[in-house]
Amino acid sequence: MPDPLPTAVPTTVPGATRPVRLGIHGSPHLATRVLASAGHGPHEVELVPYDVAEPFRPLRDRTLDIMIVKYGLREPDIAFSRPVAFDHRALIVGTNHPLADRDMVSVEEAAGYDCFGCPGDFPPYVWDKVVPPRTPSGTRMRRVHRMTTVEAMIDTLAAGRAVHLSFQSLDAILPPHIKALPVRDLPPAPVHLAWLRDTDLSSQAAALVSDAERSAGR
Repeated sequence: MPDPLPTAVPTTVPGATRPVRLGIHGSPHLATRVLASAGHGPHEVELVPYDVAEPFRPLRDRTLDIMIVKYGLREPDIAFSRPVAFDHRALIVGTNHPLADRDMVSVEEAAGYDCFGCPGDFPPYVWDKVVPPRTPSGTRMRRVHRMTTVEAMIDTLAAGRAVHLSFQSLDAILPPHIKALPVRDLPPAPVHLAWLRDTDLSSQAAALVSDAERSAGR
C-alpha cells in the first residue's frame, strides 16, 4: 500500500536546498510530465538515470532523493506514494517487424514473439506486471532476451523479430527505426514516487511528493 507523506527536514540541514535528485529510467518525459502536473519546474530537480538491473542501489546509496517507479513495491526499506500518473502500455518493435504496421496490438499477439526477461536485481514481482508470465488467455510469454540498457534493447529489436512489452512514455526517446504500438488489452501502469523509508526528505522533495499526489487526485 502507498505510504504516508514523508517528513521534511529543516532547510538548515546541509543539502536541504539543493535540487531534488530524481531517479528515472527510460524517457525523461514522464518525469517532466509529473513535475508539470505538480506545479514544479525542471530547475527544481536533477534527473538522474538509474540502471534497471540495479534499480534501488542509488536510492540505498543515498545518491538519489526520490525515484520514479511503476506499480507498487514490496521492498521493506522503500516507501512509495499514491499514484502520481499513469503510463499506457505499448509494444516496442522494430519497423521491419510483422506487427509494425498495426495501429494497435493485443498482448495475445505479443506472445507469439520472443520478449525480455527480468533484469539483474529488478524485483520479479514487478517484472511480472511489466511482462506477464502469461497472457490473459493463458499463453506463455517467451521471456528469453536479457534486458540491460535501453540502447541494447533497441539493438535487439532492430536485429530481428523480438518485442518488448513496455510503456508509451518510451516512445519519446525511440529512434526512427523503432516503434511503440499501443496495447489495447493491458491497463495503464500506475506511476509512483519512492524514497527510503528511514530517511527524512528535504522540504523540496517532500513538497514534490505531496504536490504530485494532490495533482493526481484532482
